[in-house]
Amino acid sequence: MAETKGVFIVGEVVEGKLAAVSTELLGIGRKLANDLGQELAAVLIGSGVGDLANEAISFGADKVYVIDNPMFADYTTDGYALAMEKLNAEVAPEIILMAQTFTGMDLSPRLAFKLGAATILDCVDLAIEDGKLQKTKPVYGGNAVAVYVSETKPQMATIRAKAFEPLAQDTSRSGEVVNFDPGLDASVIRQKVTGKVKEEVEGIKLEDAEVVVCGGRGLGSSEAFGDLQELAKLMGGAVGASRPPCDSGWIPTNAQIGLTGKMVAPNVYIGIALSGSSQHQAGMSGSKNIIAINKDPEANIFGIAHYGVVGDYKKVLPAFKEKCQELLGK
Repeated sequence: MAETKGVFIVGEVVEGKLAAVSTELLGIGRKLANDLGQELAAVLIGSGVGDLANEAISFGADKVYVIDNPMFADYTTDGYALAMEKLNAEVAPEIILMAQTFTGMDLSPRLAFKLGAATILDCVDLAIEDGKLQKTKPVYGGNAVAVYVSETKPQMATIRAKAFEPLAQDTSRSGEVVNFDPGLDASVIRQKVTGKVKEEVEGIKLEDAEVVVCGGRGLGSSEAFGDLQELAKLMGGAVGASRPPCDSGWIPTNAQIGLTGKMVAPNVYIGIALSGSSQHQAGMSGSKNIIAINKDPEANIFGIAHYGVVGDYKKVLPAFKEKCQELLGK
């Protein structure tokens, strides 16, 4: 086996811009590279992505490999996995990190199989110990965490969005940009993207919101979510829900947070009239500050909440909203 060296992150481009989670990858990648005394490199795959290489450098990369070809305009498992396999043969990194996104969840296992390696998905913490990558992820529906170490190389993982902070952008940083041609023929790509349907979202996307106001079964109706919308708007946030309200049609399914829904990690999460099942906790346990409002003092959500109010949300929410207006000067 060739000697492996360096930390490698696979960046993602969204609507012509470096995705926020890619800057977070660069942030943790920089720390790991420093701990190992090695180089941090990034790869950008797509069509017309070369201009973003310097942005990746400004967020911590020492070197950026650019794979720029119209055949990579849309993500395909075959195209990206084969291109990464070729690049790995050339670079032989010690660690490969991707985001816990549609692309990362699909690409990381496929690439690991091709390289005879192992990958751990949905990590919320990474650290170097005795020269090996310690990968921490939630297990048992978020009720516990497990730490994994790979005996194979490259050591691979995907990280949950907002689990790590990006470095402050430094546009004065310098680095190397390398254009890499994997030498693939378009015929090797068996998938074809025939169309895209963009999710229509008013206001801030749930995954990007710094404040999430989440409602549960205890709200009792779709009308009650109007009060949550008002609070979220006041705080510049977004509204989510546990699974029962979505199943009942009170709120669209794209607002569901949990093991079978979206993963969020806002600065402030407010859970209102929801029990906090393990499936739901799996989607929001990474929140920095958790506030729970529930009339049941035994509700599971109080077990992980930083602040809790035991009471009927119909009585608590108006006072809570009034205090927020006072503090925010609105």
